Amino acid sequence: MNSKGKDSDNTENNGVIDAVAKQRKIQQETDAMDSQRQQQSQNEGAVQAGARVQPAPPFPALHLQKPGIESELSPRPQFMAPDYKGSGKLQDMVAIVTGGDSGIGRAVAVLYAREGADVAIVYLNEHDDAEETRRCIEKEGRRCLLLPGDVRDSAFCKDAVKQTVDTFGKLDVLVNNAAFQEHAMALEEITDEHFDLTMKTNLYGYFYMAKAALPHMRSGSSIINSGSETGIFGHKMLLDYSMTKGGIHSFTKALATNVISRGIRVNAVAPGPVWTPLNPADQPVGQVPQFGGSTDMKRPAQPEELSPAYVFLASPVCAGYITGVVLPVMGGVTGSA
Repeated sequence: MNSKGKDSDNTENNGVIDAVAKQRKIQQETDAMDSQRQQQSQNEGAVQAGARVQPAPPFPALHLQKPGIESELSPRPQFMAPDYKGSGKLQDMVAIVTGGDSGIGRAVAVLYAREGADVAIVYLNEHDDAEETRRCIEKEGRRCLLLPGDVRDSAFCKDAVKQTVDTFGKLDVLVNNAAFQEHAMALEEITDEHFDLTMKTNLYGYFYMAKAALPHMRSGSSIINSGSETGIFGHKMLLDYSMTKGGIHSFTKALATNVISRGIRVNAVAPGPVWTPLNPADQPVGQVPQFGGSTDMKRPAQPEELSPAYVFLASPVCAGYITGVVLPVMGGVTGSA
């Protein structure tokens, strides 16, 4: 090979060496930045972007007995939304909130009252929690009706609606929120009894309540269903629950189309993890301390951070042109499951 060929080989080799060196230099710079970011992430706390600082992991290692009593939960869920000022968005309307004794339902009921609505609370048997919710509603200057019973029973759902209309004279808003959730590590572990209870509470209950409510609703009324991020992304330990929440999202869209000609709107809220009795009454006790920590905000929502979305969707002045939507309130843009 002539000297020109050798020079060409040397140039190519130098080019390869230079490329490798640059790749490794960039890699080292990126690794250093990654290490720095990881350290910063470990030192950063939960994101607090709301009106007040909310509880964040680690939480106590709790495991509540079902159906879950809110007064036994520590720290107590934040539901009063003291910075939220009512402005008559639901003035003199009447609402039914299932699962309204605690958690998201309680927070929704309180803000509905603050916006001027009378509220009927449907709940299973958590009487003390329900009484606390009633006191909070009455403190807002509105009336409250407590209706204990099982939404799996269509006759009870009809009677709950009837009692509400008989007491308050009408029905403007139905919030379907009652739910059953119990994890399972494998599909084979979900018994027929477990599956049946989840389906009938989460799907039949929504169907029965909507069917009972619709004959009493008029133009301007609305139905709001509590969905879940699990209905969008799924959850490996909540197979049956995720199935029902996906069904609720579809039911919301289908029913919205079905009743739009009557001027009745149907929407859903899809929360991410929320600090309510539902989760510590389900999750393995070892997972509770870090509950919600995998969200972008590194903490679960408090019920008072969900309730304004339900006000928005219920209010004709806010959401009169919105129907058939599933509104995600997940502490980020992706699921935490």
